[in-house]
This record gives sequence, C-alpha cells and structure tokens, in this order.
Amino acid sequence: MDLLRPSRRWRALGKPKLTELFIRWSLYLTGLLQPLLLLGAVTGKHGAELPGTVRLSAVAASLTATALFVVCCRAGLAHYLGRRSRPTGWLVAFSVGTLLCYWAVLGTTHPTGEDPVPTGVATATWLLVFWFAPVAVAVPLKATAPIGLLGLALSVPAAALAGIPTATALGLAVGSGIAMVFIGATWRGTAWIAAVVWELDAAREAQARLAVAEERLRFSRDLHDVLGRNLTTIALKSELAVQLARRGRTEAADQMVEVQRIAQESQREVREVVRGYRTADLAAEVAGARSVLRAAGVECDIDLGPDSAALPLTAQSVLGWVVREATTNVLRHSEAGHCTVTLRLDGGQARLTVENDGVTGPAADRDHPGTGLLGLRERLAAHGGGLATPPADPGRFRLTASLPLDLPALEVAAP
Repeated sequence: MDLLRPSRRWRALGKPKLTELFIRWSLYLTGLLQPLLLLGAVTGKHGAELPGTVRLSAVAASLTATALFVVCCRAGLAHYLGRRSRPTGWLVAFSVGTLLCYWAVLGTTHPTGEDPVPTGVATATWLLVFWFAPVAVAVPLKATAPIGLLGLALSVPAAALAGIPTATALGLAVGSGIAMVFIGATWRGTAWIAAVVWELDAAREAQARLAVAEERLRFSRDLHDVLGRNLTTIALKSELAVQLARRGRTEAADQMVEVQRIAQESQREVREVVRGYRTADLAAEVAGARSVLRAAGVECDIDLGPDSAALPLTAQSVLGWVVREATTNVLRHSEAGHCTVTLRLDGGQARLTVENDGVTGPAADRDHPGTGLLGLRERLAAHGGGLATPPADPGRFRLTASLPLDLPALEVAAP
C-alpha cells in the first residue's frame, strides 16, 4: 500500500495542477539545452585552444544564466496566471547573465576562411532564442516585439566585434529572429493553455454552485407564491377581527374562523411544495444526471436493469435523491472523466451503485461524509435502507445505496 501513496498524492493534485506542472517542467527542460550547447562550443576545435580559466568562466556564466532562466520561467508563468507581480528584477538579472554568457561564447570564436561561422557564434545566436522564451511569457504582448528587436540589434555589433563578417552577422540575426518568433509564440500559447485549464476548473465549480443556487431560488419562489397572498389575507382578516371584537360584534368570530381556514389551507399548500421539492423521480434524475455530467465532460454509463420501472414510487423517489446527490459529489469533489450508475434488484432489495474516477482527495477524507451524504444516509435509514462507501480502486470513489422494496405509500421523510 505504501507504493500507492505517491500515485494517490499525484492524482490528488487535480487536473489543472497536473497540467500546470507538466507545462512548467517542459519549459524548465528547454533551458537545459543552453549549457549543453555552450559545452559543445568550449570543447570544440577552437574552444579547446583557450585557457582553462576562460572556458571555466564560460561554463559558470552558462550555468548562472540557466538558473536564472528557470527562475524567470517560474515567476513569469506565475505572473501570467495572475498570482504575482511582474518579475522585472529577475528578468533584468537574466538578461545580464545571458549577455555575459553571450560574450563568453563569442570569446571562443576564431573565424577563418574555411570556417567563417564557428560553433561559438551559432551557439551565441541560440542564446538569444533561450533568452527571449521567458521574456515572451512575463512581459506584455505589445512589448515582446520591441524587446526582441533590441536583443537582435545588440547581437549584430557584438558578433562583428568578435571578427564575424557583417553580412554573416546579419544573416544569423535574421535566423535568430525567426526562431525567436516561433519560440515566443509557442511559450505564450503554452502559458495560455495553462490559464484556460484553470479557468475551466473555476467555471466547473461555479456551475455546481449555480445549480444549487437555482434550486434554492426555485424553492423560495414557490414558497413566496404560496404564502405571500395567504399571509396577507390572514393579516388583513385578523386586523378586521380585532376591530370587530373591540366593537362587540359577533362577526369577529366568523373572521377568525376564516383565518383558521386560510391557515390550514396554507399549511396544506406548503406541504405540497415541500413534497414536490423533496420528491425526486428516478427516471428524471437519471436523465438529468446524464445530461449534466456530459455537459461537464464526464462520460456517463447508466444501467438500471429491466425491472427498474416496477419499483414502488417511494423507492424511486428515495433512489432519485441518491442519484441527485451522487451527481453533485462527482461535479464538486472530483475531476472525473467517467461515471457509472447501476441499479440491481435482488432478494427484495434495490441496490444502486454510483462509481466515478478522478478522485482528487486522499482516501481518509472520504471516510468523513459531508452534509449531503449524511442527509442521504438518514433519508435511507428512515425507509429501512442504508448507504455505504465501500473501498474502490485508487483514484475512484464508489457509493452504494440499498433500499427494501416493500415500502409503504410515498411519504416525505425529513432528514
């Protein structure tokens, strides 16, 4: 079981966090190419002729620039996702480190007629591409092009000072510019994908909250429609009865009888509203669950068996509530991609099982049910049934409700 704990912790992060980690480490690994290219430059034909201190300085500058590269990637992505301010200081330090690394690489070049573009120059050109990558994520979109052009403009005289022909330096700058446009668009698009994933996750939570708020609004509207007029009538007739009683008129008793009748009628109407609110139809709830889950991107397989239509109305109502609450749990407490609903009748018992994947919390948290599952357990217990959450495979959650079939006529069981 200990071997499964890292896997469970990994799943517990959730899809948005896992997506961000994948994107973040993909960007980090790109920076590792920088010291590899520099190592090829300092160990090449011309780099081997340089003093050891020069080569060590070049390697140190490259490692420093790589470390700053990782820091800028992390801070830049956090800024793009709206979690911190723009890392201007880190970007300036990274630009200075890249400049030092650039000059160190140019120091390894000795252009000749046979080799007009040494390895060091090509490596220095690629350094511009690596420098521009985190800049494209951290700075505003309208400022990326001017900053990139400034870097290219500074690279041309630097290459010329290293003895590279001007035409060759211009050609390398153009090639670097094309590569910078490609990698800048790629990195900006990658950061945008991470932001969209987080927005979709927030929208999914908002959808679940809105569903609950809409149901509460419907219930409050029904209560208002039922009680508003009747309570106003009761208040007016009571006031009239008081006035009549003060005058000693016998009509006051008639008015109070009418108040009693309206109060009893209001009580009956409220019970009907509550019954309609608490009574759930199994077929309707299953159809609604399938629609809501598919709209949320969750594949839903439902198998009610051939005898589900023969269930008593009370059993259908109670099991409909189980489907409703289980669907809410899938949407709010998991990153599910697949959900199954199964109903079986066996030995005078109806057994409804709802199982989903994408569980993001540790198993220990699921041993303490919230108010939703607690209400279901009490509702089932009022009808002689029970609710269980038996162990499932790692990353999955299973809910099983059992209910006897010999139930009395449909009643409202208050949890």
